Amino acid sequence: MTQSTDLDPEDRKIITLARSARARNGVPEGAAVRDDTGRTYVAGTVALESLKLSALQTAVAMAVASGAKSLEAAAVVSEADAASDADRAAVRDLGGPDTPVLLAGPDGALKSAVAAG
Repeated sequence: MTQSTDLDPEDRKIITLARSARARNGVPEGAAVRDDTGRTYVAGTVALESLKLSALQTAVAMAVASGAKSLEAAAVVSEADAASDADRAAVRDLGGPDTPVLLAGPDGALKSAVAAG
């Protein structure tokens, strides 16, 4: 596993944005994705009666809705031990199988970095 201090500054940035979204909105997860032009999209968990999306699914949807054609990286901040299959699939759909998915704990420490594959 890569240490947080070994991360590219842009990857640290999306972890920080994801962490901020989680804290600001008081949701179980925060996420951020960076598209192929460097724009970032930040989201929290959506939990409505009629719509339930993880934070990472929401961030990917925001990128798609804003016209993003691809992703460079994705980050999720969660208590979970691994990024879910559904989250990795959403990232893979837009970014491809090699897109890194970074998982950090609520303290911002990197837990894992896996390909969306």
